[in-house]
Amino acid sequence: MAVVTTKAIILSSLKYGDTSLIVKCYTQEEGIKTYLVRGVLKPKKAGLKAAYFQPLTQLKIVANHNSKNTLNSIKEVQVIHPYKTFHTDIVKQSVALFLSEVLSNSIQEEEQNLALYEYLETAFIWLDVHDRVANFHLLFLLNLTGFLGFYPDTTDKNKKGFDLLEGMFSDQIHEKNVISKNDFYQFKKLLGIIFDTLENVTYSKEERQLVLRVIIQYFKLHLDSFRNPKSLQVLEIVFS
Repeated sequence: MAVVTTKAIILSSLKYGDTSLIVKCYTQEEGIKTYLVRGVLKPKKAGLKAAYFQPLTQLKIVANHNSKNTLNSIKEVQVIHPYKTFHTDIVKQSVALFLSEVLSNSIQEEEQNLALYEYLETAFIWLDVHDRVANFHLLFLLNLTGFLGFYPDTTDKNKKGFDLLEGMFSDQIHEKNVISKNDFYQFKKLLGIIFDTLENVTYSKEERQLVLRVIIQYFKLHLDSFRNPKSLQVLEIVFS
């Protein structure tokens, strides 16, 4: 067993027994890690608090990492980026719940990926401090594909469609996994932009849902383990 100090982002927490949580994190040092946090739900528990383990909370933890396939344990916790708006903004709460579920579905590796960790860290801080965030989750997911190995190949932009399976532009618009016309036009708006120019991209409610469905289908075609997020319906209600 090794004692590890690392930054960590909460992806999920599941009640275990009456007083404990099983917490899944993306850690800076070792990728995906799962911890059993004992007694954290006791009314007068000192030290660790259940509030530390809300979706996308950014922590610094001291943890015991087991070499065997058993749950790890957390010894110390410190919140390093206290969010100012996540807990009072219903839209941001819903986006955080949705994105934490997608990340939990998408990332499996128990290995260090500093670029991915930095992306998550900075993106969630951006979300916290900005007000116009209706399209944040769309660009966040599209950018995430770059770290997962299937960001769209943006050569041949003049072609009439995009092949979701191949991840490239295509003129074969009648093929099964090729999007074209309005689907293609709305999807293409996100390519090559950054969060700070996101407010220049406009979508209606219907267009936003369309693009999200396209991106989720893109994930499903490239990640065997990916399934429709349960929180998708909540997100659609919030943005309607």
